[in-house]
Amino acid sequence: MSGAKFVEHTTFIQREPADMIKRSADFLELMKRRRTVREFSDRAVPREVIENAILTAGRAPSGANKQPWHFAAISAPDMKARFREAAEKEEREFYGGRASEEWLSDLEPFGTDEHKPFLEIAPWLIAVFRQSYGTDEETGERTKNYYVHESAGLAAGFLIAALHNAGLATLTHTPSPMGFLNELCGRPKNEHATMLVVAGYPADKVTVPDIDKKPLDDFSSWF
Repeated sequence: MSGAKFVEHTTFIQREPADMIKRSADFLELMKRRRTVREFSDRAVPREVIENAILTAGRAPSGANKQPWHFAAISAPDMKARFREAAEKEEREFYGGRASEEWLSDLEPFGTDEHKPFLEIAPWLIAVFRQSYGTDEETGERTKNYYVHESAGLAAGFLIAALHNAGLATLTHTPSPMGFLNELCGRPKNEHATMLVVAGYPADKVTVPDIDKKPLDDFSSWF
């Protein structure tokens, strides 16, 4: 490949099959305990935990290694209050007529509505942005990004797994439209908000819907 520089891959750890099976099973058990919650404690979470989780998200693969993402981490109470006000405005319109009856029916088992107190209560909000194109630092000219949605989605998945691994509960909040996130976070026009990840400790005696995930045979094929 012309112009490419390669270095020896020295960080890969080769494991025996039995160790691989155990580690994969242990990680599965960890992720099986992940549940989305909508009631959070206001208990503080160290900034370093969030920094490490975002750094983990930044290790996700991306098209041509363009890393077309940005994460805005919010803990300031006044900012969280503004987020809640803007989000609830969009949610009132969503629940008040924008959403179809089918969509509202599908949401009914989760007990969601336009009220989003967790946006102020949870210690951290992380706005995830995808970058539709880049900008050359020297010339200011537009540069192309590839597989933007897929890349940003992978990074968001890494982020959620890292937060759960650290011992935090999360909620993926996706008010529609999300343009207010760009405005509140001061992000440029080439970035588009994809979700708001709420992170913190779950509230005491929090409840979650009595649902489960599909079994393996329902979402995999083997050849």
